[in-house]
Amino acid sequence: MNIRLLMLDIDGTIAGESNEVTEPVKQAISKVQANGVQVAIATGRMYHSALRFHQAIGSKLPIIAYNGAWVQCPITGARYKHFPVSTAVALQLLEYFERPQWNQEIELHCYIEDCLYVRKVTPRTRAYQQRSGVEPLVVGDLRDILDSPTTKILAIGQPQLINTILRDLQKVYSRDQLYLTQSTEIYFEATHPQASKGYATRFVAEKLLGFEASQIMAIGDNFNDAEMLEYVGLGVAMGNAPIEVQKMAKWVAPTVEQNGVAIAIKKFLLN
Repeated sequence: MNIRLLMLDIDGTIAGESNEVTEPVKQAISKVQANGVQVAIATGRMYHSALRFHQAIGSKLPIIAYNGAWVQCPITGARYKHFPVSTAVALQLLEYFERPQWNQEIELHCYIEDCLYVRKVTPRTRAYQQRSGVEPLVVGDLRDILDSPTTKILAIGQPQLINTILRDLQKVYSRDQLYLTQSTEIYFEATHPQASKGYATRFVAEKLLGFEASQIMAIGDNFNDAEMLEYVGLGVAMGNAPIEVQKMAKWVAPTVEQNGVAIAIKKFLLN
């Protein structure tokens, strides 16, 4: 197997509860880079929230952020891709979430030009802020700021409610109209239909590097990694991934807390 590119998710994959890349994972990545394999990040996070992980693993490639809606190289500053949600669709989504019965059950996040806008700061928003390292901008009604392109809309809520929202909106919007996914059991995410980790990985690999899908290994842990895992030659799911995601993978690694990425790298790339 001639793997030349390793694509890594962040949360639940290279970063667990500590919100840091552990030394075993860093060492494994460094060894594989020394062997000529390039390593990149594909995440649902904001671009500037992903920067410290890009630096931690010593990547030289663009960051795939916002589940593929934003592709930018930190070294040159070049932004290769940006697929914002159309203003009309963003407004429809925000109208959908403004149901009175959901006011206390859902936190809404809106991302514009790599800034985070929220209705108000709640405990779940503070937890998000602490993990992402991003200071939210409180604006009240998010519908008032849609004069600028919206990269992603995120709804945070209890798992059952998030599952209901995902099923409801998948009946309204086809995959060609909007990309709807979950990055965790409590995060619902909506982006442009051309935005997914699968599309973005294909762009970086084939257009920027000249690689084929068979030359790529990807590791992820949730539904927003699914299209990436299906596209690459070697898709690896983390042991903490939902069962449905594990079934899409060629191999299932130990969990993030067990340094599953390091074990997967050793198994497939360092033997």
